[in-house]
Amino acid sequence: MINFHSHGKGILLSVLLGTVAWIFAPYIPKMNEILLGLILGILVSNLITIPTSFQDGISFTGSKLLELSILFLAFSINLSHIADLGWQTFMIVLVVVFAIILLTLWLSIKMKCPGSTGWLIGFGTAICGSSAIAALAPSVSKNKEDIGIAMAVINLFGIIGMIAFPAILPLVGWSLNEIGLMIGGTLHSVGNVAGAAYAMNKEIGDAAITVKLARVALLSPALIFFNYIQQHGTVKNWKEHFKLPWYLWAFIGISILVTFIPLPTDVIKLLETIGKAILTVAMAAIGLKVKFSTLYQSGKKGMVFGLIIFVLQILLVFIWIMMK
Repeated sequence: MINFHSHGKGILLSVLLGTVAWIFAPYIPKMNEILLGLILGILVSNLITIPTSFQDGISFTGSKLLELSILFLAFSINLSHIADLGWQTFMIVLVVVFAIILLTLWLSIKMKCPGSTGWLIGFGTAICGSSAIAALAPSVSKNKEDIGIAMAVINLFGIIGMIAFPAILPLVGWSLNEIGLMIGGTLHSVGNVAGAAYAMNKEIGDAAITVKLARVALLSPALIFFNYIQQHGTVKNWKEHFKLPWYLWAFIGISILVTFIPLPTDVIKLLETIGKAILTVAMAAIGLKVKFSTLYQSGKKGMVFGLIIFVLQILLVFIWIMMK
């Protein structure tokens, strides 16, 4: 329950920053409202001393709204996108996604990536950037700073890839579908994929988006898989592997439901917009918990980790294309 006496100030501050981000993000090149909300929160947290009376509301907003946003974003997850790929393309998408998840769990231990930062970065890289991080974060991350760092790293490399791929890929001599596979199979968010692919031409754009949507459709099984691998050897009963938080089961249920009972496009867009607005406010609240000192210390390893995972994902798709 919301206690407005103790939570009201922090909630209002988070909503204010989220609203500012929502309004101004479209006017800033290469910026989205979720990332801008996070940045504004970090700036306010480090430039202004936030009174203690705000903290409970900020914590509440950063955790509960993050969970709520997942439910709305689930309406845009449609498993039928997997069927739009040929079996060979689907196999490489499937192999790359789950290979990156396994590499994430292994490398985060080897590199001693702090907290859950490595998990979140790897999962976001494998699936769909910010949305994947938002879906996984509540169940694995107790430290909101980890979420902020992961979001920052994912968006940074997504933007770099979106700019670099249209300049580099035309030089390698691949077919349009192969270029689409590389872009759709590696870039982080749907926006990154669309920005890079359609900047080249419509055929590459269509191919890339089809691959990307198949990756997005794998979010639900990837959450279950990640939960299983993470808990392997620590649970006494196989049923415990399926003890996901309620919002993740709701997310999975909604994505299955909209696959078999399609909603009107306008309704899906509205629900997706509501989900992004809620996530923007949640990210502003999470940003209010992040200090520059922590961002610098943990962010360095997060940046290196994000780069390694991104490069490994590119290499896996590259090897597949060269072997065809």
